[in-house]
Amino acid sequence: MPEIKLQHILTMVQLLSKGARHNFIEVTTSDLGKSIGRSQQAASKHLLDLEVAGYIERLRRGQKFAVRVTDKGSTEIHRLFLSLKSALESAPVTIDIEGSVVSGMGEGAYYMSLAGYKKQFLERLGYEPYPGTLNVRLTEQVYKNARRELGSHPSILLEGFSDGTRTYGWVKCYRASINKGVMENAAVLVLERTHYDDSMLEVIAPVSIKSATGIKNGDKISVQVNIEDNPANSFQMP
Repeated sequence: MPEIKLQHILTMVQLLSKGARHNFIEVTTSDLGKSIGRSQQAASKHLLDLEVAGYIERLRRGQKFAVRVTDKGSTEIHRLFLSLKSALESAPVTIDIEGSVVSGMGEGAYYMSLAGYKKQFLERLGYEPYPGTLNVRLTEQVYKNARRELGSHPSILLEGFSDGTRTYGWVKCYRASINKGVMENAAVLVLERTHYDDSMLEVIAPVSIKSATGIKNGDKISVQVNIEDNPANSFQMP
């Protein structure tokens, strides 16, 4: 962990963003405090701490001070940036969700058979799904939370449509695998309109998942959901 204290990072970032890396800039503790969400007194203390630590230099200009970030300060911020960048780049691109296979309400087979969805599945997933979804009941709160947050990630979007009689909502698709690769080329669905809550995960594939894997109702399974942003096949809500 870099030597710079966490409470001083925002102050350093603000100074750098204002051009204080190579130039002395005029700054007031009042403005600095507002920009970092702290009081004027706190901002003043931050500047003093940073100066004592050798991360910034201060020069008096009349009644004001000019501040410049030193090489030491810039180096520490750069080290922090590289640490964060490495952590983010090495973060898993899948969300692992576990639950038990249960019978569904038959909604999956109906929706998979609709031409408005089938065409988009073929175009965007590369296949027409088997007419039916594998329903996975989530009992642990950690997996329910993961299911609830799934829709916030970049997705392969199937747009809603109307058949002249009724309208159908959008569907977000996330490529997935089952039981650590026992079945690949599956996908998890997040539907705009569904009777299920966050305790249910709906999974599709080109073939019957149960028949292809031997999975049956009551079995515990794990689903690895790919959340990696792929501009080539990712579609976002307008």
